[in-house]
Amino acid sequence: MKFLNTEETSVYMAESFVDDVAELIAPYKNEKIFILTDESTFKLCFPLIKDIEYISEENTIVIGTGDENKDVRTLEKVWQFLVEKGASRHSLLLNLGGGMPCDLGGFAAATFKRGIDFINIPTTLLAQVDASVGGKTGINFGGYKNEIGSFMQAKKVLVDIDLLKTLDSENLISGFAEMIKHAILESDELLDETLSFDIENPNFEELKELVAKSIKIKDHYVTTDPHEKNIRKALNLGHTIGHAFESLALERKNPVLHGYAVAFGLIPELYLAHKKLGFPLEILKKLTEYINKVYGKFDFDESDFQWLHKTISHDKKNQGGNINFTLMKECGEVAINTHCEKNEVEEALKYYINS
Repeated sequence: MKFLNTEETSVYMAESFVDDVAELIAPYKNEKIFILTDESTFKLCFPLIKDIEYISEENTIVIGTGDENKDVRTLEKVWQFLVEKGASRHSLLLNLGGGMPCDLGGFAAATFKRGIDFINIPTTLLAQVDASVGGKTGINFGGYKNEIGSFMQAKKVLVDIDLLKTLDSENLISGFAEMIKHAILESDELLDETLSFDIENPNFEELKELVAKSIKIKDHYVTTDPHEKNIRKALNLGHTIGHAFESLALERKNPVLHGYAVAFGLIPELYLAHKKLGFPLEILKKLTEYINKVYGKFDFDESDFQWLHKTISHDKKNQGGNINFTLMKECGEVAINTHCEKNEVEEALKYYINS
């Protein structure tokens, strides 16, 4: 495996997946090693590692697939499993799956016996460039995304692009939204390179290079501000409104994939950036056209504005009653904690509806 030269999170790019996993867990061979995965990943990916020494199905926790399972009820099941199987403070939890198992498993590890080591093996594009890297762990609560959580770094993260070949196109496209976000944070050049990549018919060798660049961008912000007191808030671009869209979809019992919600959220948030900070209209239009074409449209109307505003007002980045956004002056130039009034947010939502 190849170390990615990341600073805050120890990320490795797989070269021989089974051998690499065996090497990562070897330091824990005298302790109990547990696997956390979801039903879908258990079927598709667990068979790849089941014969590795020190890994057993008996110590594997299989949770439901989907973000609706990222809750206290599932977390309690994980804790209970660890207790019943005799996990100690020196045990290892291996999180195998997409963003949801990485988030929930990381939080379970961070809180069990005040913290046990965990390793993330992300199996989706979204998890590889986002959820598995950076030390944010958590669960949804009370209808709000990631309302309960903690900061705790994975001991290691192993990224294998070949695992993405198990994904359907929708899940690949979902993860690509975070890569678009990272590209906006970095430069016009990387944004052009990212948008020109054919995610609907991917070349996985080319994708591997883009994924490595994307992880390094996230790691830069995490290293600079590990606990999100300042510039790490840049990584929330698209998420304030995106999370509100995602919560509305969950409320309707018609959930959307997280990456799609982020892509939808990028459009109104970049409109706000254009109106308040002069973000280039040409790039806003290009991204609007691209996202509408690749991701489709989130279905809502003005009757949902009050519900969305309430959810946006609850966002963790807000301070002193103000609604704060991460906005962009241009690609590569971030403006965190940008206050926006309710009428400005509604104007941005109208732009999205009419785009």
